[in-house]
Amino acid sequence: MRFVSYLASQGPSYGVLRDEGVVDLGAALGAAAPDLRSLLAAGLLPEVAELTAGRQPDVQLGAVDLLPVIPNPGKIVCIGLNYYEHVTETGQKVTEDPTLFLRLPASQVAHGQAIVLPPETQKLDYEGEIAIVIGKAGRRIREADAWSYIAGYSCYNDGSVRDWQMASSQWTAGKNFCRTGGFGPWMVSSDEIAPGRSMTLSTRVNGQEVQRATTDMMIHSIPRQIAFVSTFIPLEPGDVIVTGTPGGVGARRNPPLFLKPGDVVEVEVDAIGTLRNSVVAEQAQT
Repeated sequence: MRFVSYLASQGPSYGVLRDEGVVDLGAALGAAAPDLRSLLAAGLLPEVAELTAGRQPDVQLGAVDLLPVIPNPGKIVCIGLNYYEHVTETGQKVTEDPTLFLRLPASQVAHGQAIVLPPETQKLDYEGEIAIVIGKAGRRIREADAWSYIAGYSCYNDGSVRDWQMASSQWTAGKNFCRTGGFGPWMVSSDEIAPGRSMTLSTRVNGQEVQRATTDMMIHSIPRQIAFVSTFIPLEPGDVIVTGTPGGVGARRNPPLFLKPGDVVEVEVDAIGTLRNSVVAEQAQT
């Protein structure tokens, strides 16, 4: 199943995507599960197929504005330097443990929304990635058990303001400018993607492919990431882990390829779909 979070005339909601329509779960479940995060926390994901069986879509996808897949995650943990080609192009070294940083919800936009180029920089970069959404709580999760903690998968653009990112040894500022990252278009439930399946990730800027890799090229596997993160902090339903970008980022190309207003960035994962965002200058927002 594919799950979307969206803004409709009656307010924010979420549901299951069926063809080009959405079966509204927010209205059906009400206070029991008003959003996708709370659906996962209530353990209702296995019941969705039965809840939506035979129901016609309540709204057409084109009639709503999508929200980031999980609009209100408790944590967004990002994995840095997790593909060998990206480690090489940045001049870094492979580390025994995953390199981590955090993003804030306000740094994200949904599929179809514009990524915002802030006036403080001309070095806004793309990073195509795969996001995993945690489906149940766990602490010190064993790698052998990690797949069972995944509710689903989505596409992610870890948009990065490179000059602010590299201004110090900490990446927080450059990774968290408001509305610089994309998350969507939907979450594909984990029952549709077999554990360990090799997924192909590609990124395009204005139709030109700039990144391509498969998940079996990761340095730290998805189970390793879940095990490592859950060692120091409990993972909760609706938490997001962004699994790393491959080589080909704009800052390391010759000449560099930074995003400018009017550009369109697409992050495609063969098992998920395509996240598409245009780029606008911040002062151009209405």
